[in-house]
Amino acid sequence: MSQKTKLPIYENAVYSREEAAQLLGVSLSTLKRLIESGQLVVSQPAGMRRVFIKGSSILRMLDATTVETGQHAR
Repeated sequence: MSQKTKLPIYENAVYSREEAAQLLGVSLSTLKRLIESGQLVVSQPAGMRRVFIKGSSILRMLDATTVETGQHAR
């Protein structure tokens, strides 16, 4: 079994939904829930289906959801 290599998230890069899901290691449906809940901020130009996700938004979400050591459930 091959080991997955985590790719870096660049603050100024713009990612597609597929790329963001891959970076986070989640499914597209999980990514959609993160967007709908407001945890992940995206840009969607008027009249377009395409969604743009800035690396800074991904990093902010990860920082906001970091669990401190010692606060994990037993």
